[in-house]
Amino acid sequence: MDTERRSRATEAFFGRRKGKPLRDRQSDLMSAVLPSLRIDPAGPRPDDLATLFPVPVTAIRLEIGFGGGEHLVHRAGEQPQTGFIGVEPFVNSMAKLLARVEDLALQNIRVYDDDATVLLDWLPEGSIDRIDLLYPDPWPKKKHWKRRFVSQVNLARFHRVLKPGGLFCFASDIDTYVNWTLQHCAAHGGFRWTAEEPADWLTPFPSWPGTRYEAKARREGRSSAYLTFVRD
Repeated sequence: MDTERRSRATEAFFGRRKGKPLRDRQSDLMSAVLPSLRIDPAGPRPDDLATLFPVPVTAIRLEIGFGGGEHLVHRAGEQPQTGFIGVEPFVNSMAKLLARVEDLALQNIRVYDDDATVLLDWLPEGSIDRIDLLYPDPWPKKKHWKRRFVSQVNLARFHRVLKPGGLFCFASDIDTYVNWTLQHCAAHGGFRWTAEEPADWLTPFPSWPGTRYEAKARREGRSSAYLTFVRD
């Protein structure tokens, strides 16, 4: 195993890949629709990511770990001139998203169904306007914190692909992960937290649709933090 593959083998930021058996329509979508929307990092890398989309787009956003796809679909619908790239290795979540994309005839979504770090390393430098990392797996046990997606290595990846002035937006209901992210971004030095008062991180992002993870947190009595960082 070469050095790069050995390094990637330790980057287990996500858990299981598949849940319940897919329904017939979901299986059909995975076979028929996913190949046309999937980005292939093994293939040629375009100089302009806008060429990945069949409709004109003027900005590119990346969402890592889109879960049920509620946020990604909402944003794609309200911003048809933005190209959205969604990353989600969990098969059942990908199938749910594909159904929504098909039902709504969305043309401005492309997806990747594997390790987000592979895609980040493939993306051109300074090509992304905004990265969303929303309710990522908190890996709550301290011995597993090294598996959290926010790390100095991944922040360096974010910094490389974001345009100057681009945004990194993070949401979580886990206090330790919120503090972890603030500390790591401060240590990196290339990201400026925009908050000036508590309302800035306690108020959801503009036009926020909510997610099922957020709803679960509310039911269990946890509030959320919404952090916005600007790439210097």
